[in-house]
Order: sequence, then structure tokens, then C-alpha cells
Amino acid sequence: MKKKNLLYIFADQWRAQAIGAAGEDHVSTPHMDRFAGESIAFDHAVSTYPLCSPHRASLLTGKYPYCCGMWTNCKIGLDETVMLKPQEVTISDVLHENGYETAYVGKYHLDASEMNFHENPESGAVNWDAFTPPGERRHHFDYWYSYGAMDKHLSPHYWKDEPKKEEGAKWSPEHETDIALDYLDGRNKEKPFCLFLSWNPPHPPYDLLPEKYADRYRGKELVFRGNVPEELRTDEAFRKKFGEYYGAIEGLDDNFGRIMEYLDREGLTEDTIVVLSADHGDCMGSHGLMGKNIWYDESIRIPLYIRGPQVVKGHSDALIASQDHMPTLLELLEVAVPDTVQGKSFASLARGDSMKEEPEHAFLCMIPGMPELVEEYRKLGLNNKAFGWRGIRTKDITYVVDNGTSPSETQRRMFYDNKKDPLQLNPVELDQQDAIAETYDAVIRSYLRKTRDPFLL
Repeated sequence: MKKKNLLYIFADQWRAQAIGAAGEDHVSTPHMDRFAGESIAFDHAVSTYPLCSPHRASLLTGKYPYCCGMWTNCKIGLDETVMLKPQEVTISDVLHENGYETAYVGKYHLDASEMNFHENPESGAVNWDAFTPPGERRHHFDYWYSYGAMDKHLSPHYWKDEPKKEEGAKWSPEHETDIALDYLDGRNKEKPFCLFLSWNPPHPPYDLLPEKYADRYRGKELVFRGNVPEELRTDEAFRKKFGEYYGAIEGLDDNFGRIMEYLDREGLTEDTIVVLSADHGDCMGSHGLMGKNIWYDESIRIPLYIRGPQVVKGHSDALIASQDHMPTLLELLEVAVPDTVQGKSFASLARGDSMKEEPEHAFLCMIPGMPELVEEYRKLGLNNKAFGWRGIRTKDITYVVDNGTSPSETQRRMFYDNKKDPLQLNPVELDQQDAIAETYDAVIRSYLRKTRDPFLL
């Protein structure tokens, strides 16, 4: 029986609301909208840890971020090296063993930053960036055109198999799409393929995008979410960033359309499972915040659309999280799920069937990870990993216990009724003895035990 291909396309810092098909943000994405109409849309997909490296590690391993050592981003300046270890079992490892040709194009951000080991790396990688050499740290991705972490969207660089930078000649999503299409053309057509394509925009800097996209929203009426404060709505610098965020997404849509056209033209559509997603969202002014790493829906909710053979069209409100992608995709590919996986498979829902023991909640987490914060905790003899926040998201509520990102902060408990208050403007602050707090604290404790998380609850 012919094996199905896997094409997984994801963007960095692209929130679930910012696609036309979602019917929320006013952004134009016709190619993605068409794809969404041909897919199953997981409307409650969340990023377990809404930060780049933790989500990516969870996505590839099927494990909770803390359980695969990814308690923060891969970076420099910490007293330990954060990276996806070669001993972890990833989806690429599994598919390679099952006869797939595997490829990774774009941002990786799962290997140790080279400046942890060398002040002047041969590859030229600086700060958080990294060249991942051929071998076990690539987790059996056979074709490699990638980098660790850099945000030079208009002047990108990459590494292949040698520690010599490959300079991109255009906006990174356009260049990476060119490379992905070239790979698909030149691949071994006797084997099924697994291709991960990781675009960095709409991650900031927001203004590093082609003029044709930067110009889309200049001087035009902008429609903000109802939880964006008035002082931001009238701030020209914010309005510029807001328009550029949408402009970048429209650029992604154009390049997504190129890939879908290729699959149709080459007769690959019927044999390929295609996933369109992101690693986390962006508040983009909601609650007066920019970026991610917070429990609000604009940060944790991600687009997740899956199309392919035997996958139904429609919507699911199931709570699928980062660690669930790997087992779901392996089951859809009819490949055995390794026993290292902690996530659940949602393949039955994707096929239109019911799911045995559909989860009632998704676990959410964040750990203070900036070097200066870690040092502050260490000086006091405290474990920074016991702080930050932990929470759960159900279909109706968000509940968070926040220990803060400074030892001086007081623990807080917040409850959001997302049915009555979808913009999460009116949290109820609870005492630890409150019945609701006791109920949801017990749920969080079950996750803490499962993941051996030292969070102080």
C-alpha cells in the first residue's frame, strides 16, 4: 500500500484569529481560506507553552515541553544548555525508520546556541543562532536548509551540511518556499516524503517585509479586537506594527498558495497530509500587550488545519495541544506511535469518528527563562522553574495560577469565563480556598505530577 506524504507548514507568532477563515481578525488570506474549507479545523488548538522552542520540541517529540528539557528558548546566558537532546524520539526519527525521506526548511530553534560553546563559532552563528551539523542532533532530517534563531527577514541566512552560511536573496518566507519547492522537485520520488517548512514571520521585527505587503494597510481603516486599549488604537507606531503584522500574514498566504498549486500540478494532493499551523500567537495590542508567553487566547491559540486522504472537512472543538500533533499525524500516516509519546492522538476526530476519552482540558505553562531572572532566583537559593505560571484551558474557561516572574511577586489565581467574556476582559481573582480554585488546582497538580514540574502550587 502506498504510504502518504506529510507536509507540515507553520509560522512563528501567528495567532489563530489572524486568518480570514476564523472570521475574527480582518486579514485577507484567500489561499489559506480555501485550504481551511478543504480541511478539518481544530478551533481550540493551543500552544502548551506559547514560546518558540518549547512548542517546537513538544510538536516534534509528542512530549510536554518540560519533559523534553525545553523549559525556555534555546539561548545563551543561562547556567545550563537548553536544547533538544539527541536521545529524544521525534516524528522525523520515526518516519525515517519507516522509509520516509525527511526534510526541514526554515527556522529550527531547537539546537543549542553555538555561543554556549565557542566565542567565535566557525559557522558565524551569533547570539541565539546555531548551525546544526549532520548527525544525531538533526534527528534524521535527511535534507537540511535551516538556522537556529535569527530575525533578519529581509536578509536571511541558512546552513546546509557545512558550517558556511547560505545567504537568502529575498524575504525569508519567499526564499524558503522556493527552497521547499526545489526540494519537492528533486526528492527521491520512490519514497514518501516528510517536509517541515518553518516560516519566521509574522514574528517581529514586524517592519522587515517587502514593500508590497508593508503597504497593504497604510492609511487604511484598521479593525482592532475589542480588548485593545484606546491609547494603542490611536498610537501611530502601534498602528504601523499592526498593519505590518497583517501584511506579513498576507505574504505568507501568497506563498502558501504557491505550494498548494504545486501539489495540485504534480498530482500530490490526494497522497499528502498537509498541516497549516503556528508555534504560538501574538497579543498584538490585546490587553495592552505585544508578543506571547502569556495565557490570553491571542497568545495560546494557534491555527491548526489538517487536510489529506481520509480526513474530513469541517470543524472540531476538541482541545488539541502541542504534544498531540505528533501522535495524531503518525496515526493518520498509519505509522506506529512510539511509547515515549505523552500526547494523545486526535486522528479519529480528523477522520470524522468519535474520540475515545477526548480531553476535558489542556495544560498551559510558562517558566521565567531570561538569564537575568534566572540569576535573581539563584542568588536567593530559589528554583526559577518553580515560578512563572501554570494553567488549564477548557472549551469554556481559562484558569491560571501565576507565581510571577520575580521572587517578590505574590501568587495569584485568575478565572476567565470565555463563553460569557470571550475577550477575557473580566477575570475573577480567586482565593486558594475558593471551591473553583480547589477544583482546578487539583487538575493542575495532576499535570505537575505527570510532568515532574516543580511549580509551587
